[in-house]
Amino acid sequence: MEVRMDLAQIRISETHDHQVIVLRERSGPRLLQIVIGLTEAIAIDRRVKNFQLERPMTHDLLGNIIEQLSGELEKIVINDLQKHTFYAKLVIRHHGELVEVDSRPSDAIALGVGHDVPIYVEEHVLKEAATQ
Repeated sequence: MEVRMDLAQIRISETHDHQVIVLRERSGPRLLQIVIGLTEAIAIDRRVKNFQLERPMTHDLLGNIIEQLSGELEKIVINDLQKHTFYAKLVIRHHGELVEVDSRPSDAIALGVGHDVPIYVEEHVLKEAATQ
């Protein structure tokens, strides 16, 4: 079962190698903290703030490719946790079919957050890693 989540917080620290994004359960108290790199955290932060650069960044490029190939990013699903590493997938609608593409959660969120794409987390991942 997939649980709808919202991006609640981006913690950026220039003095640490690891940054944190916090997802909050939309209809409940659970939080999911995911450690990401500084580059990814800055990309997500820029997209949340709708900060446009002169040239497309990698996440913009990927979004443009999906669009140019007549696809639509339908949702992001954080679907697994193995050895302290989260896994995600992009669910793309292409000509009426759903295509799933493996992704790091940070890349998926950076791509989706600029377009209000819903974020989901599999229940078994929340049971293992969520806090309240």
